[in-house]
Amino acid sequence: MELSRRNVLRSAAALTGTAAVVPALSSLAESAVAAGITTAGTTLARTYQRGTPSPKGYAKIVTGPGEPHLVREDLGVAGATNRASCRAPLLAFCQFSDVHVVDHQSPARVEWMDRFEDPNSASLVPGLLAASYRPQEMLTAQVMESMVRAVNAIAGGPVTGLPLAFTIETGDNSDNSQYNETRWNIDILDGGKTVRPDSGNLNRYDGVMDGNALYYDTHYWHPGGTPLGKKPDIYRDQHGFPVNANVLNASRRPFTSTGLRTSTGQHAPWYTCFGNHDGLMQGNFPAKTTQLGVLATGNLKVISSPAGLSQSDVINAVSQQNLDGILNNLLVSPLARVVTKDANRRPLSRAQIIAEHFNTVGTPVGHGYTAENRATGTAYYFFDQGSFRFVVMDSVNPNGYADGSLDQAQFTWLQETVASATGRAVIVFSHHTSDTMGNPLVLTGGDPSTRVLGPAVTSYLLSQQRVIAWVNGHTHRNQITAHARADGTGGFWEINTASHIDFPQQARLIEVVDNRDDTMSIFTTIVDHAAPATFNSTLPDPLSLASFSRELAANDPQSNLPSLTGTVAARNTELLLATPPELRGGACTAVTTAEPQRTVTRSAVFAALTRAG
Repeated sequence: MELSRRNVLRSAAALTGTAAVVPALSSLAESAVAAGITTAGTTLARTYQRGTPSPKGYAKIVTGPGEPHLVREDLGVAGATNRASCRAPLLAFCQFSDVHVVDHQSPARVEWMDRFEDPNSASLVPGLLAASYRPQEMLTAQVMESMVRAVNAIAGGPVTGLPLAFTIETGDNSDNSQYNETRWNIDILDGGKTVRPDSGNLNRYDGVMDGNALYYDTHYWHPGGTPLGKKPDIYRDQHGFPVNANVLNASRRPFTSTGLRTSTGQHAPWYTCFGNHDGLMQGNFPAKTTQLGVLATGNLKVISSPAGLSQSDVINAVSQQNLDGILNNLLVSPLARVVTKDANRRPLSRAQIIAEHFNTVGTPVGHGYTAENRATGTAYYFFDQGSFRFVVMDSVNPNGYADGSLDQAQFTWLQETVASATGRAVIVFSHHTSDTMGNPLVLTGGDPSTRVLGPAVTSYLLSQQRVIAWVNGHTHRNQITAHARADGTGGFWEINTASHIDFPQQARLIEVVDNRDDTMSIFTTIVDHAAPATFNSTLPDPLSLASFSRELAANDPQSNLPSLTGTVAARNTELLLATPPELRGGACTAVTTAEPQRTVTRSAVFAALTRAG
C-alpha cells in the first residue's frame, strides 16, 4: 500500500507488441505554417534536458531539439495517407496534472519517511516511500505560476490553430488536502490574487531544510550550507547539490498570480478533478482516522526518525492505516521541533474542497463542480461543448490508500452519462489511470458496496464506441496506452501526463481533428513551463524560482527520470482511431502530395526509441 506519489510508477514499457510508429511528415502542423499556426512554446520546437553532470552527478538543464509528432496506429485504425489535406479541426484543450501545491512547512508532512529511499539505504521495497520529501518541494506554487504563463503564451493548438477551449487539472492539485494549499491552487489559476506560499511564522522558514543546528538532519538538502560542527548533508556531499542561501526565503515571498487568460485577456475556462492528495492526508490517510489531521494545525513538526525505526515498521503502519503509534514516539525533541500554529493548514473534506471552487473570480464558477456536487459532496460531473461530452470521474477511494476505484453509484452514473451522450464523442477524465484503480478497500461504517476497479471501468468504456479517450494523471509519467476492442473495431486511447512537481514538470495540449475518412486523430503535444532552461543562481521572481525547481527535480537522486519522462511515443503523438458511428460523414478526397508519408519498420522504431526515449 503506497504512501508516496512515485511509488505507483511502473517500469517504462517500450511499445512491445504494438503497431508501428511512423513519423508525421505531412502533419497539419507542418502544412499550416503559412496560416500562422506555430509550434513556439511547445516541445515540437525545443526540449529541455539534463546537461553534462558534475563529478558528483549534478547537472544543469540545457535546451535540446524539438520532437515531431509520431503517428500511432495501435488500435488497428489507419487513416488515409494524405489525410492532412482533409482534416477538420474540432477541439483543443490543455491538461495540467499532479501540480501538488505544497505547504512545505506543514506539521502534517512526513518527510522523515523519505530517508528509507535514499540511495544505498537499507530499503526493503525500493520506491515505496519515495517522495515523502523532495528537494524542490518548496517551489511548487512558482512552477504552477510558470505553467500558467506558458499556456497563456500559446495562441492556439500547434496542429489545429484553435484557441484552447479550457484547461483541466486531473487531480492532486494540492499535496495534503489542506485549506491553504487548495486556495493557492485556485488563486494561481484564477489570477489577480496575492499568493503567499508560506505558513506558520511568516517571518522565517520552519521546516526540515533550514540551518537550525539543533534539528539539522543530513537526509535533507540544506541550501544554506552546513551549520558549525555538523556534517554536510547527503544531497550536497554525495550528489553535488549547490548552496543557495536565499532560496528558502525567496520561496515564501508573495507574488501576484497571472491566471489563465484568453488571447483577449479575459479569464480562460478551467476545470478540476479530484485526486487522492486532494482527498486524503499525504494521499493515503483519511484525516479523521489519523493523527496527521490534528498535527496539521498544531505546533509540533517531526523532523527526524529515531534510531532503530525500520522501513518495515513504517510499511506495516501504513498498510494497517495505523501511523499514530509511530507518530506518538516522534513528537519529542530533537525528533520534533516547535513551530507556529496555523489554522489555514486544516485538512478539508471533499465537500469543503468543492465549496472552495465556488469561491472564485475565474470561470466557470465551481470549475466543473455543480450545485448538486455542492449539495451532495460528490466530485463527479460532466459538461458538453460542441460535438463532445467531457465526463469527469472521482476515482479517489475515501477509505484510504493512494490507488483508486469507483463506488457503485458513480459507476452507474458513468454508464448513464456516456449512454445519453447522443451525437457526441466522449472524453473521460480521472486522476487515476486504469491500472492504478485497484483499491478495493471498504471501511466499516462507510459505503458497504463493492468498489469498481480499473478493469471493469476499462471494459465498459471499450463497449462504448463514442468514447475516444481517457485522460488522467497520478503516475507522474508521460504514457499513452491503446485500449483496443477484441473485434477489431477500434477502441480508445488512455493519455497519462507527467506531473508539475517531479521532472520533467510538464503539461499536455490535446487536439482532436476529423480526418473525414471515418477516422479521427488525437494530437498530443507536451508543454514545458515558461521558466528559462538554465537557472542563473538569482531568485528575483517566480520564473527564476521555477527554473531552479526544474533543475533540482532533474537531479533528485530518488527520481527515475526515463520513466517519468516516458518514451518519445508517449509525448508528441498523433493517435489514430475510428470516428464514432454517429459522427461519421463529410468524406473528402485527399490531394496527392509530392512526398508520401514514409512508414518506419518496427525494428527501426525500437532503435529510435532506445536512442531518444
